[in-house]
Amino acid sequence: MSDEGGPAEPEGRGIFPAELLDRCISCGFCLPACPTYAITKEEKSSPRGRIGLMRMLETGELDPDDATLQHEASFCLGCRACEPVCPAGVQYGQLLEHWRDHQWRGVHKPPVAAALMEAVEHPRLIETAGRLVPHGRTPEPEVRTDEEPASLMLGCFERGLFPRVSRAALELRPELACPSDQGCCGALHAHNGDSATGVALAQALGERLPGTIVTTAGGCAGHLAHVLGDRVQELSAYVAAHPQDGPDGEVLVDGRRARVGLQDSCHLRNGLGIWEEPRALVAAVADYVEVPGAASCCGSAGSYSLLRPRDSRRVLAPKLDAIEALDLDYLVTVNPGCQRQLVTGLRRLRSRTRVLSLAELLVMARGESAPRRRSWRRRKDGPEDEPAPLAAHLNDRPAPDDPGAAGAGLA
Repeated sequence: MSDEGGPAEPEGRGIFPAELLDRCISCGFCLPACPTYAITKEEKSSPRGRIGLMRMLETGELDPDDATLQHEASFCLGCRACEPVCPAGVQYGQLLEHWRDHQWRGVHKPPVAAALMEAVEHPRLIETAGRLVPHGRTPEPEVRTDEEPASLMLGCFERGLFPRVSRAALELRPELACPSDQGCCGALHAHNGDSATGVALAQALGERLPGTIVTTAGGCAGHLAHVLGDRVQELSAYVAAHPQDGPDGEVLVDGRRARVGLQDSCHLRNGLGIWEEPRALVAAVADYVEVPGAASCCGSAGSYSLLRPRDSRRVLAPKLDAIEALDLDYLVTVNPGCQRQLVTGLRRLRSRTRVLSLAELLVMARGESAPRRRSWRRRKDGPEDEPAPLAAHLNDRPAPDDPGAAGAGLA
């Protein structure tokens, strides 16, 4: 009973910080931005609906083993597209981490996620596997006092799947040190129910890499910046901060400037607000073409494409249609998970569009011309569409109807 004699308020379980859970005002601005709500049109599969489930879990109205709780904790992409459009400033990404920390324990932890986390917890294993592929690496740098040190972070899976990315980054920015004995940044753990280990791994990496930490992986950048702060810079932001060493040349295809689109990294754009910088760099070396819905999730979402492959493909499908309609030469990504997802999807369609990382495109621009991937299909007849002007997409905060914003083109 309360002091007034009325029924006592239900005590919380302590799963979620009250200041995070109470911030949501249930306005619904998040619904159009949510990829899973776009698929299902069900309230429970929206950020507002999931926060409602979290509240019921916190107060004890739902049992932790409830099937709906388990499903929605897994079905959510964790893309955080709801955050930039939320007028109340709900930090949904942190709520999701608390939710999965509680839900994904014991028998409820996805086996694939558990196996991946176990693998990357051993730095020597990652380093040994990385030696099998020619990813970027540098000798231990000499200690200098005349300038701030900067290091390139090697993503756990990027170094194995896309070793050319780190090599391109070092060619682009030769001042970066890149020791090969780097451990995991912890993003995989933070997004899969073990945020405490995620923080510990990020701190260990921060101790291993002195000064500024530059990363070519948007997902890693979002997690590292949350733990280590301003020391962390994604590659496009780092290049933009050093305009005196900006991109050189241009990317040519058959003697013309290449038509290049870009897929945002969800955590980079929604978590760190970085989306202008990579577009500006692409536009400096090629004809930039805005992809409708470029800010919406591609369905990779870290380990999501492995945990829920069918749903991942459902999220990806309209994006592939939008890309194909533009008849691009190249599609640039700023996250290895997105790169893998889009390479696989476009290859399945036998698309002529080639997927590259931003670092690879900028290095390619330094040559006389870009190699063109063999076309699987004939180029469409008729004049080419004019590339969308870059300035039209450089607003301070993307509105829901922005052609590059999350949710656009996915209804």
